[in-house]
Amino acid sequence: MDFNVKKLASDAGVFFSRAMQFTEEKLGQAEKTELDAHFENLLARADCTKNWTEKILRQTEVLLQPNPSARVEEFLYEKLDRKVPSRVTNGELLAQYMAEAANDFGPGTPYGKTLIKVGETQRLLGAAERDFIHTASITFLTPLRNFLEGDWRTISKERRILQNRRLDLDACKARLRKAKAAEAKATLWNDEVEKAEQELRLAQTEFDRQAEVTRLLLEGISSTHVNHLRCLHEFVEAQSSYYAQCYQSMLQLQQQLGSSKGEIFSGTFVGNADSTSPLPATASPPAAAAGPLPAVPTIPVVPTLAGVPSTVAESVLNPSEVQPPASGTRKARVLYDYEAADSSELALLADELITVYSLPGMDPDWLIGERGNQKGKVPVTYLELLS
Repeated sequence: MDFNVKKLASDAGVFFSRAMQFTEEKLGQAEKTELDAHFENLLARADCTKNWTEKILRQTEVLLQPNPSARVEEFLYEKLDRKVPSRVTNGELLAQYMAEAANDFGPGTPYGKTLIKVGETQRLLGAAERDFIHTASITFLTPLRNFLEGDWRTISKERRILQNRRLDLDACKARLRKAKAAEAKATLWNDEVEKAEQELRLAQTEFDRQAEVTRLLLEGISSTHVNHLRCLHEFVEAQSSYYAQCYQSMLQLQQQLGSSKGEIFSGTFVGNADSTSPLPATASPPAAAAGPLPAVPTIPVVPTLAGVPSTVAESVLNPSEVQPPASGTRKARVLYDYEAADSSELALLADELITVYSLPGMDPDWLIGERGNQKGKVPVTYLELLS
């Protein structure tokens, strides 16, 4: 019991001495042992590494999991040393909804078949995202966390010990100066000065030893950078592979949907969902210029001329003589260059804007297009309808 009491009293005395020394240094009333410039640079570099590692880690976590609630849940599972439950990705959830919708709308309808195709691609994208998150967590996030929770904690602990050793050293220096001043006034015996000198030598030895330990740990930051550099390369490779898979999946989907554009547009523009009219050979967009599906709002139709059956309207009407409807024409942006096959068609240039509308009984893959005084048939697949 007496030993514990003495130890507590000694610890309290040391703490009080360090606190006094620290306060006097802050007030400019005591001298402070300065570290050399190289050591200060090591400290600054270590602090910089720690700060940026924390920021990069947190932002990468946001990139991989944008949902803050999910991030908190994963953090709690990790702290409890429990396996994080598998979570459905947004792409996989969308794929599930599309598949269920296709079953309700009819898997054999154009819309249902397209939902199934798009849903399958979304499922592949979701699976690729899951693999990317898993790989990035292992190869990139885990090493960053290990540094912050392992190496950096050790460095911080040794730096605190070094700070205490420095305060003890400076306190011993102050006591020695006071002892020598008292000796000069013959108020202390020589053994008091010798005691102060011995305490100073011991404090200097402990400070030097701790400074060397801390310096070695700080110099190890260079190897930390090398390790993080390797992890960064692996992160980029995983991300590149992920986006390559996404691109390939979307390219295949785009090619699948491109083959059924005629069916989509025929069902949209004339209100016949079962139309299977093939695209005219001259109206197929360039294979290398695959672009987004044009918008599909309803095109206004010119009223049928009196006495002319709608089924033969296109054959008896010259497009250049047709008058546009009084209202409801639409603007369209041309997606690709198109060379007119005959005088009834209108040549197109990519990115130009034209006015379009439909005629009763026209092939649903064609519209009437106007550019200034020029007028003629234009293929739907070469247009993006604007709202």
